[in-house]
Amino acid sequence: MSPRRVVLGSAGVAGAVVLLEVVSRTGLVDETALPPASDVLREAGRLALDEEFRVDVGATLTAWFGGLALAVLVAVPLGVLLGSVPLLGVPARALVELLRPVPSVALIPLAIILFGDPTRMKMSLVFYACLWPILINTLYALRDVDPVAKDSLRGFGFGTPSVLWRVSLPSAAPFIATGVRIAASVALIVVISTELLAGGVDGVGIYLAATQSGGGRSDLLLAGAVWAGGLGLLANGVLLGLERIMFRWHTARVEGVA
Repeated sequence: MSPRRVVLGSAGVAGAVVLLEVVSRTGLVDETALPPASDVLREAGRLALDEEFRVDVGATLTAWFGGLALAVLVAVPLGVLLGSVPLLGVPARALVELLRPVPSVALIPLAIILFGDPTRMKMSLVFYACLWPILINTLYALRDVDPVAKDSLRGFGFGTPSVLWRVSLPSAAPFIATGVRIAASVALIVVISTELLAGGVDGVGIYLAATQSGGGRSDLLLAGAVWAGGLGLLANGVLLGLERIMFRWHTARVEGVA
């Protein structure tokens, strides 16, 4: 990420913090409903030292990573198969478009019945939510591979597996990685939403729900939300960094065009 983007992003965050502080301190809104940003950040810092909250974060990340990894292991090979065999890909797209709009949270009751363990339940819902962006990105990435490059390789006597390995997959890989990065953000939302709605023992969503018991503490709720946003930002940054390392040729070409 360029220094300019870092500076602009930091300025945006700082501006939001200042705005929240001013709105709350000047009495435009009730401090009990929207506490000052300084109070929220102080509580967020305190949570970093809270062992129980760290356990909650670990439980959320375990379900997040497990479901996302499983989705990658299933969606990428399935997308390659469907994208490489038109006879399978055409009817499969209808099924994908039928199942994709179903929200993961709507499947919480079914997941509770099928999986007694809370972690497995959350992983199953994350898997379902992440399957579609990765699968669709894989399908469209393979469809948009330059046909001239594939025909050229076939002209030299290479078969379909070699064309797939030498041309299609390298060309589609950056777009598949983008699908994984999108899915990672979706996965975190699904995990925390599932914890909020379905309950359980550990998790960031469990902590957020607990902050509202006994009258509720908005500062604690927002402090937990800050951590949830921070986890999402960290996950996106890590995956974006991996993309830049693994696909430097693609990144350089895109930045050159821009």
